Amino acid sequence: MNISRRALMGAGAAALALPATGVARAAARPKIKIGVLVDMSGPYSADTGPTSVACVKQAAQEFGAHHGFDIEVVAGDHQNKPDVGSAIARQWYDRDGVDCIVDVPDSAVGLAVNTISAEKNRVFLDSGSGTSLLFGKDCTPNLVDWTYDTWMLAHSTGGQMVKQGGDSWYFITADYVFGHTLEQDTTTLVKAAGGKVLGAARYPFPATSDFSTFLLQAQASGAKVLGLANAGADTQNCIKQAHEFGLGKKMRIAALLMETNDVHALGLETAQGIYYTESYYWDANARTRAWNARIIPKTLNHAYPNMGQAGDYAATLHYLKAVAAVGAKTAKTDGRAVVARMKAMPTDDDCFGKGKIREDGRALHPVYLLQAKAPHESKSPWDVAKIVHITPENEAWRPMSEGGCKLVKS
Repeated sequence: MNISRRALMGAGAAALALPATGVARAAARPKIKIGVLVDMSGPYSADTGPTSVACVKQAAQEFGAHHGFDIEVVAGDHQNKPDVGSAIARQWYDRDGVDCIVDVPDSAVGLAVNTISAEKNRVFLDSGSGTSLLFGKDCTPNLVDWTYDTWMLAHSTGGQMVKQGGDSWYFITADYVFGHTLEQDTTTLVKAAGGKVLGAARYPFPATSDFSTFLLQAQASGAKVLGLANAGADTQNCIKQAHEFGLGKKMRIAALLMETNDVHALGLETAQGIYYTESYYWDANARTRAWNARIIPKTLNHAYPNMGQAGDYAATLHYLKAVAAVGAKTAKTDGRAVVARMKAMPTDDDCFGKGKIREDGRALHPVYLLQAKAPHESKSPWDVAKIVHITPENEAWRPMSEGGCKLVKS
């Protein structure tokens, strides 16, 4: 297995750059070590990257050092390669004393880290891998899936398109497990509603930036809806190029995974009117606005966090509460005990509010259907969307009976 020097050096540098929070450590105090495994330089770097690290550090800072243990945060770049992500995860668990891995955008990497975390009895807090397999057939007692998944996205954004008459679809799909699962979950929804899928174009990920051929194929299909089963810079490029072709005049665009930073990067002139789904939005309520004000001085270029980055904060905070409840020494040897405690405790934080974690590891909270504003509606650079519907937690997520998770008691 060839692991790049940049990936491993990046992980080591992060360990030095992100010291433990709190006062000087006494020799006898245990230390909980959290690894933030993200894309630092590729198509998901704006969706995760340094801002995800800042959000995890914020949770550690707010939790504090008065619970009998210290906290250290390290970071690594998986480069959207499962072999690189797996090597970093194993090194962190086996050599570096990491107790918990957070985020992990790219579902192929996330599934690999999920398996390793269960094997090593450590904790995986997923906020970046979107595949619904993680709390379905690939669920483990070491996983909490916090922020979003392909089933939720399909039913929120995809469901809105169907309600508006979008009964024929064509997909542009990232050719790896996340894109495949998102396309499949949306296809199931469309067909159940009496619609049809007229075709799909799968492109090499992460090696594609020119989507013109795929967009022309979509236009030629005659479908009413263009479903983008991708994320990050790929979604942005698809929307930009579709706008240049005037494709939006003939098809509705369903950005099945788009986040607030993507809308901000696109600009409202291009993004206006597009529906998208997040489980966190900075302007949702007083608590989200207060948290956003605390975190933006610490983010890269003062960017407003998206749902995945907010999920890093919230999941880490809940994890640390569970560590305090079971004791740090137990937490360092038994990740399953920590996750069991996380499931037993109600969740409550400034980003997602009150909620809970199910037996299958799925964290439950309300979900927002958002619509990108027209330029004249925006009052500030990050005032990019309006909430058009809130799906309550008991309706937003796939029922446990449909997931096939072996942890669910029949």
